Amino acid sequence: MKALYIASTGMGAQERNVEVISNNIANMRTTGYKRQRAEFQDLLYQSYRRAGSATSDAGTQVPVGIEIGSGVRLAATARVTTQGSVAPTEKELDLAIRGEGYLMVGLPDGRTAYTRDGTLERDAQGMLVTVDGYQIQPGIVIPGDARSVSISRDGMVEAFINGDAQPVQLGQIQLARFANKGGLESMGDNLFLETPASGEAQIGIADNEGMGSLLQGYLEGANVNAVTEMADLIAAQRAYEMNARVISGADQMLQAAAQLR
Repeated sequence: MKALYIASTGMGAQERNVEVISNNIANMRTTGYKRQRAEFQDLLYQSYRRAGSATSDAGTQVPVGIEIGSGVRLAATARVTTQGSVAPTEKELDLAIRGEGYLMVGLPDGRTAYTRDGTLERDAQGMLVTVDGYQIQPGIVIPGDARSVSISRDGMVEAFINGDAQPVQLGQIQLARFANKGGLESMGDNLFLETPASGEAQIGIADNEGMGSLLQGYLEGANVNAVTEMADLIAAQRAYEMNARVISGADQMLQAAAQLR
């Protein structure tokens, strides 16, 4: 009976849906995390009678056909890229991006990754790096004797060095944006990679030409809404239960047919 296989695809799809929701909930406190949403598509249909087929020599046609679907599948896990809440951290190298854009990060293999996580530190050479030690691109060195490091809205890094009366410009943090942010590939560690679907990175100065602005001493939180996720979880659980009930009902029908004499 096809109902058994159709309902099994529904159970599998809702299982994947719960996995997506659980990942969102697990990352509620992850800096710069963007929630994902499971999207589904129906599977192929078996046509028993096509709409518009002739029913007589007079040319009459069937207004509605007979089509039976074969279930559902997970089509995509779209990433919702809305702005997360911004909170102060009182740490001078923390950065939040308010608006469009990603920080650029140089990976050990030469590739460039992109992130919304602005938790920055200085390494042993004074380079501005992520918490995993990856250098921010373009590279910026903050001398060991620098004090009162400031980062402006457009990413200009300045500091007082050797008791100078005027701050010295150390470099400028740039941002990258994409035509299709949802097409970026997640690689973990709050990093994304460019793909053909995302388009090439458009690099520019923060707070200019549509780029977001930088906020020093702040971090962007996850855009996960706990109430929404719990409501989606309940809906996914009920959908899973209903598909399981269909399998149980189809099994009872098969059992009744098997007992016919």
